[in-house]
Amino acid sequence: MIRKARLAEIPEIYRLLNEYSGRWNVLPRSLSELYSYVRDFFVCRDDAGGPLLGIAALHVFWEDLGEIRSLLVIPSHQGRGLGSSLVNGCLEEARELGLKQVFVLTDSTAFFERFGFRIFPREKLHPRIWADCVKCLKYPDCDEIPMMLRLA
Repeated sequence: MIRKARLAEIPEIYRLLNEYSGRWNVLPRSLSELYSYVRDFFVCRDDAGGPLLGIAALHVFWEDLGEIRSLLVIPSHQGRGLGSSLVNGCLEEARELGLKQVFVLTDSTAFFERFGFRIFPREKLHPRIWADCVKCLKYPDCDEIPMMLRLA
């Protein structure tokens, strides 16, 4: 079941991001950041009482630009379409909000190409987008590829 995150789930989102940030290209976030971004997050659970199986966030940068970030599905549930469902939830909300473009920074270009994302020149992204990069373990040697999807 994919739905918007609840405040009570922030500690679990925090744990997932910290657990997988060293293995995958997701940034760890502080609890205070996550509480302020709670409305960005979608979560995936088998049932109301089970553990989180995956998360993703749609972060709005400007009146027409959003980012899908913090996408992860726990290893035992990968390959079941949960990541795609999370991305689709983010894209549906982006359309509802009236965003014209959504970008991702990823090392999984083939996955995002299935949704219509295309590689986008790094130098054309607004500098504000790179503000979180200093938190990345790979900073300043980023190997993520910017991709953009035009919605309108």
